[in-house]
Amino acid sequence: MATPSTISTCYISIGCNRTPRVADWGHNNLICYGACNAIAIYTPEDNLTSRAGVQTLLKHHSGKVNCVKWIRGSNPVKELVSGSVDKTAVVWYSDNNKFSVAAVLKGHAGPVTSVDALTLPAQSRTIIITTSTDSSVKIWEKRENKEYANIKTLTFGTGFILDVSLAVIPSTNILILALGGDDQKIHILVEQNSEFAELMTLTGHEDWVRALEYTVDDNGDMLLASAGQDHMIRLWRFSRRDTDTGMPSQSIADLPDCEDIKMRENTFSFQYEGKAVVYAVALESVLFGHDNWIYSVKWQPSIIKDVTHHQPMCLLSASMDKTMILWKPDLDSGVWVEQVRVGEVGGNTLGFYGGLFSPDGGSVLAHGYQGALHQWRLNKSNDQWEPVVTSSGHFDAVQDLDWDRGGGNFLLTASSDQTTRLHAPWVHANRQVLWYEIARPQIHGYDLQCLTMIHRYKFVSGADEKVIRVFDAPKNFISNFCNICGLDYEKELKKEEASSRPEGASVPALGLSNKAVFPDESSTLKTDLEIQPHPNEQYPEIYFTSTSLSAPPNEEHLLQNTLWPETHKLYGHGYEVFAVTCDPDGKILASSCKAAKSTFAGIILWDTETWKQLCTLESHSLTVTQLAFSHSGQHLLSVSRDRTWALFRKRPPGHIEGLLFERTAHLEKQTSPHSRIIWACAWSPDDQYFVTASRDKKVMVWSQSECVSQNNPCTPLAVVDVGVAATAVDLAPIVLGDGRYLVAVGLESGDVILYKWDSTIPQQEDSWTKCPQLDKLCSHHLSVKRVKFRPKLGIAGVKDAGRFLQLASCGMDHCVQIFNVDLEAL
Repeated sequence: MATPSTISTCYISIGCNRTPRVADWGHNNLICYGACNAIAIYTPEDNLTSRAGVQTLLKHHSGKVNCVKWIRGSNPVKELVSGSVDKTAVVWYSDNNKFSVAAVLKGHAGPVTSVDALTLPAQSRTIIITTSTDSSVKIWEKRENKEYANIKTLTFGTGFILDVSLAVIPSTNILILALGGDDQKIHILVEQNSEFAELMTLTGHEDWVRALEYTVDDNGDMLLASAGQDHMIRLWRFSRRDTDTGMPSQSIADLPDCEDIKMRENTFSFQYEGKAVVYAVALESVLFGHDNWIYSVKWQPSIIKDVTHHQPMCLLSASMDKTMILWKPDLDSGVWVEQVRVGEVGGNTLGFYGGLFSPDGGSVLAHGYQGALHQWRLNKSNDQWEPVVTSSGHFDAVQDLDWDRGGGNFLLTASSDQTTRLHAPWVHANRQVLWYEIARPQIHGYDLQCLTMIHRYKFVSGADEKVIRVFDAPKNFISNFCNICGLDYEKELKKEEASSRPEGASVPALGLSNKAVFPDESSTLKTDLEIQPHPNEQYPEIYFTSTSLSAPPNEEHLLQNTLWPETHKLYGHGYEVFAVTCDPDGKILASSCKAAKSTFAGIILWDTETWKQLCTLESHSLTVTQLAFSHSGQHLLSVSRDRTWALFRKRPPGHIEGLLFERTAHLEKQTSPHSRIIWACAWSPDDQYFVTASRDKKVMVWSQSECVSQNNPCTPLAVVDVGVAATAVDLAPIVLGDGRYLVAVGLESGDVILYKWDSTIPQQEDSWTKCPQLDKLCSHHLSVKRVKFRPKLGIAGVKDAGRFLQLASCGMDHCVQIFNVDLEAL
């Protein structure tokens, strides 16, 4: 398997930001969405041969991205605009799928909350509308090849504009703009003589107007859909009046009362080509079907309409009630009715922040509170909307990760979004191997900080609580894991004694512990449609449903049916658990917690058979930030906020008195070569050396034998200054062919860099060789929390890839990445 570069991206997993208007599906069939401070470019799943998933991350903003929009009007679509908490909007340009910053729009005094943009090729101009929490709306214009200029600023006092929609009035080149605000009104502005003037205000909503979008129907009339926090959608029809004379704007309040039941019309006029054009606006319909706030309304693209017969218009709405509704007018009566409803059933999560149509109108996609994308595609053979495989990701900082102990067939991650997620390759005979999230073993009530695998199907996690929790894989997961990853289920069943495992797990109402569900209970389990309410009817209990999968699960299945049973709770730490690790044999667990003094900075060792404490190792005065067992299991290394490390050696068998491990070497705080916090440590594959990484920008290599034999202070063998605070480090599981060691370093800047270190060169500055750096578009944009090599050669799920190593990383930017490292090209 060849790759175009030494280091290539295999997998990017990152959740969508939890705000409205933060995702858009362009006519180029690419989805862009805000992901922490970056914009993810995502290719949806279309067929078995496409490379679906996040392709790249666009990084420029210094704050969370609030909104994104492809700039419509050009063919093909090559530009998008994003708005951020950093008070700027950025225009991005794509050239052969290589994105660059085309312009940065500055001027708002608060976060940018919504954007819309339109290119008018005939006029060689692009218009961008941005709204902000500073109560203003700014209109930006770019003519020909000039820079963007702010041509108008609208202010709304202490109010806020929550959404905008920009369109061209049919049969003209006049722009019309709709603004929805917290004043429950829709403000209509029309461009005249390069000035946008407000000509009309539409009233009727009873709460904030959250969503707006224009379209044009078959008759040439404009339709404006509006929705908001009153749970209702209003459709407004803009009809052109056939007249050659101007007509003054008329307010609804000025119209005479009429006893007949009919829709009142409101009119506005503007000048076009020297003549007055009059439009009448009437409320065509009010749609009620959601029972919570509506954050998004989208019209189905006109491209799907079949010229051989009339196909009615279609509107998609997304709500916090966890559903999306497709609305269509009845062909006979013209009354708008609910045609299809898709979304989550049950669960204890919030709903959808937005809904999108694909360019051909044959797929719909939603994004919601869990940061995942939900996609449904219309099956034309049975006229049913069916769920489609989508990628997902964490929606908060990813604190830790670990490969499975059975050969690195999957990756487990822990995050401040209070979940652990299991990522694995989908091995399918007719398509490229791609990675997906296939299980969510733990959904917790505290922010997770650390985890470690005990063996292939058992892991331990620590969170912002004093408890360590142990989880064991259920039988249903092992079965689905084998199906998705192309493994032999019978061998796994026999090797892991899976027949005696629980079938799955569920979470009791108001509980934090995953309760095991056994096979004999499956006949009495309720389906996911039958939710048993808590007596106060506020906290539903979701039951596990055993399901056989041959493809990665969707978000609803991940939330409900992929939990692992919790088997043990370990108590002993005085404060929040911060770091855990396990020895290679899976017999000894080491853990530490947050500590401001030496009393609480002890390392507790646990027996993984009985889960009893073996002993507590003392050495540090502040929080132990990372722990690492040597590959032989004979040594335990710890690093700390107190700028020191400690090395413990396992006592020989038969030792009766004292601790299981004894300290054989350590740094003194006063003489430590590191001047700042030591964040990370790792062992070389032969256990001769260990590496430490610190906030002082130094990565140091130490000889295990020399540190044990020499008196304090210990001195490092080699030091490299990486230029930025080093926050993560790991060494490849093999020694390279030339005898050098491969070291991966994660930085506070978000970069992951590789070095080759030669132990035979005495001069420290000459012993380090920097490898080709990762593409900036694929690096993290906030601090890297952990880097870890796959424990064996090759690419998971791919045969004959022995020349590669895989490196996983995670960071504060919510991102998990896996890189393929070509050893022959290093």
